[in-house]
Amino acid sequence: MDPDNALFQQHRPRLFGLAYRMLGTPSDAEDVLHDAWLRWHAQDINALDDPAAWLVTVTTRIALDRLRRATTERAHYPGPWLPEPLLAESEQPEAQLERAESLTLSFLLLLERLGAEERAAFLLHEVFDYSHAETAAMLGLSEDACRQRVHRARQRVRENRPRQPALDIRKQRRLLERFAEALRQPDMDKLRALFAEDALHVSDGGGLATATLHPLHGVERLARLYMQIALHQQGHGVHHEIRLLNGAPALLSWQGASLVTASWIDDDGEQIRAIHALRHPEKLARLAEAVTKSTASTSLR
Repeated sequence: MDPDNALFQQHRPRLFGLAYRMLGTPSDAEDVLHDAWLRWHAQDINALDDPAAWLVTVTTRIALDRLRRATTERAHYPGPWLPEPLLAESEQPEAQLERAESLTLSFLLLLERLGAEERAAFLLHEVFDYSHAETAAMLGLSEDACRQRVHRARQRVRENRPRQPALDIRKQRRLLERFAEALRQPDMDKLRALFAEDALHVSDGGGLATATLHPLHGVERLARLYMQIALHQQGHGVHHEIRLLNGAPALLSWQGASLVTASWIDDDGEQIRAIHALRHPEKLARLAEAVTKSTASTSLR
């Protein structure tokens, strides 16, 4: 590998982590990195004072352009839009970098509430630890304007983040195990006990699969919904497994070899406060492929 390629690959994990958090879709993040790589090879690397900063700047600006287009498209999306997960067991090193709550699917949804430049400024400063001056230079802003964007973004994230304990993978896994059992053997009392009084359900079918077009609220509505789902699944060969998606447990529901739902939760340590159900066939197909590759790789070890 030539030195220029080696330098790009050295920084690739950080660039992918930034692009994925900006866009919420691995394939879009890969497209951003491809464009950045092309610009990198058209650049006189020896003329750069700080190649790493140049790469982050270019990646951020390409991602910003894509995010602005995506924001317009998502405004016409049929029903709620949910980010596309990364499978922990099959992730490449770039997806493992900065493993923290800033990569969880719930955190990515919080970022959707920010404007494009706010999102970029917040990520660069708060997640990737660039100074206000460095962030401002990368975004082509004044330092004061950058501080304002970071401050507004931090406030909006704080206001919209539900009050809950820090991520506890073991507790989430236990809740998902109870949820899977309640789906296998439908029981209204067990379902009610799983959900907090003001629990939220959000589903993304992309207009291509059955899904609720609006968020549902309240333990009774969620219990009835999942009772119907569980009864419908009876006799259709549906089985469930728990996998780590974006560093947190998620429930994958399969019908035969087809992945039909990927669900993840927010919780208070005892009950589910929000459940997000990904039903979009194209997103699920890419995730299913990653699961299959991971399973095959594990079986060969």
